[in-house]
Amino acid sequence: MPELNLVNFLSKVSFFSEVSKKSLKNLVANSTEESFRKNEIIIAKETIGDAMYVIINGTVKVHDNDHQYDTLLQGECFGEYALIDNKKRSASVTTIERTKVLKIERIDFLNLMTEDGGFAQGILAVMIKRHRELDAIQERLARSKLELELESSRTTGLVQGAMDAIIMFDSNFRIVLTNPSANKLLENDDTLQRNVLYFFDEDSAEVIESLIDEAQHNKAKTINNYIPNIVKVIGSNETETLNEGTISKFGNETETFYTLILRNIEERLDAENQINFLTNQTEYLNKEIKELTSGYGIIAEDVKMQNVLSLIKHVAPTDATVLINGETGTGKELVSRAIHEASNRNDKPLIRINCGAIPANLIESELFGHKKGAFTGATADRKGRFLLADQGTIFLDEIGEMPIDLQPKLLRVIQEGEFDPVGSSETVKVNVRIIAATHRDLLQHANDGKFREDLYYRLNVFPIEVPALRDRGNDISLIANEMIRHFSKKLNKNIVDLTEADKSLLMSYQWPGNVRELQNLIERAIIISKDDRINIKEVIPNEMSFSNAQQDPIREKIYTSKELSNLEKENILKALKQTRWKISGTHGAAELLQLPATTLASKIKAFGLERPI
Repeated sequence: MPELNLVNFLSKVSFFSEVSKKSLKNLVANSTEESFRKNEIIIAKETIGDAMYVIINGTVKVHDNDHQYDTLLQGECFGEYALIDNKKRSASVTTIERTKVLKIERIDFLNLMTEDGGFAQGILAVMIKRHRELDAIQERLARSKLELELESSRTTGLVQGAMDAIIMFDSNFRIVLTNPSANKLLENDDTLQRNVLYFFDEDSAEVIESLIDEAQHNKAKTINNYIPNIVKVIGSNETETLNEGTISKFGNETETFYTLILRNIEERLDAENQINFLTNQTEYLNKEIKELTSGYGIIAEDVKMQNVLSLIKHVAPTDATVLINGETGTGKELVSRAIHEASNRNDKPLIRINCGAIPANLIESELFGHKKGAFTGATADRKGRFLLADQGTIFLDEIGEMPIDLQPKLLRVIQEGEFDPVGSSETVKVNVRIIAATHRDLLQHANDGKFREDLYYRLNVFPIEVPALRDRGNDISLIANEMIRHFSKKLNKNIVDLTEADKSLLMSYQWPGNVRELQNLIERAIIISKDDRINIKEVIPNEMSFSNAQQDPIREKIYTSKELSNLEKENILKALKQTRWKISGTHGAAELLQLPATTLASKIKAFGLERPI
């Protein structure tokens, strides 16, 4: 390039922008132009530098092996440090394309600085300008640093002051940061570089590990997920807590980190359990209210039933355990409800359970509750009937059907007022009044080895015998008329009271199903009634078997208790075969026999009837 053009070119180069053209002529005169082919090395790393270069045309790269620091174009300089020292170069400079440079030797540059005052003044002016620019840059950096420190301080304050536990860990699950809430949750102030998975139970560790594994195998995706499962944390002191959490990913191509945020939800779960507990209590109470307002209760003019009411009046104000005896369908449950309503616990729940209607493998959980995981299917904690009845009354119907291996646990509740839920080592205290009922002779049942004798005596503190309906005289007609009024209203019919003939028929029948059977027959009679009258003859079974019983005793066989039991067993078996062993529901055996499904289930169990394979 001609000298003049080269001087004009250098005057536009920032390194020489303050140098006069006269001094630039001197610089050009003492410099040389050099040309390099593509990919040719101009400066090699670790060599001693002795000159600086100005790119006249072409492009070069500053690099260390394959790592490229910068790309320099026309008018840019490199190698300036060689002008003031003779140390080894820290990087290489290689051409990217054919390139021409102006090479300025250190000795020539220093001579000009000494001999040409204008040249030295111009170079110093550029240096001062650059220094001021560096000062401005440093000032901006200082301000940026302060802003970063303030932002970091705010972020640190948020992390450190957060009530949620915040745990950061790397791709190897090593903890790199925790906040005080996390240290409290983990029960450890020295968690850095520990494996975060060690603080979780097996299921929770597997969930978190799978999320991280998925993120590592699909690097294009980031994760910022709500963890669907409850995270169970086990602290260093073995304290277990249940938490909900989120997990997110951050980092770059070389390093990846994860942030796990955990919130303790045990108080919320306790609140939800309490809500469920209160809901269950409400359901029981609503059912009680519905039945209490059904339109009829205990009707008693007969002296035997009057004696029962007198016993209820005496025992209700106490907390004594009551054992109600009576045939199936006599109204033992009505008696238990009357005792509860007349007691000091009547503002608390009356919880009922039929011991004969629940499978033996489930009744313990039903009575005493269970912990999550206590057995297959126990997916959540469950409060048992005894806990629901706390401060109130529990009615144990068909107590004679309770499995004998469970009876010691019931005995403990009666004696100590405490029990252990299934799968739990925690003892629960309750204050419950116990009323039990049975159609069996429990003492004989105990002699047969099917019931604990000590439990029988604990239950039999205050026995009440409910008479059979056939032994209650005119109560049968009174109860029937009350039922007629109730079902007439329910079924929207206008039925008149019983005639004397109807009453005679009712009094002649033996009522093996007692009040429950009477209820079913009256409802059926009203359903099929015509012209506002009912026909008792149409609904009472086997009329001829009892209508002349007192008139012609010779022609009637007297059955023993065992024979009657066998007859009942055969009758139930016929009904089961006819209905193909369907017990409840429409066209079931219970409907055919006009018995409640729970009573039929108890009888099937008592007779040892099993469905053929």
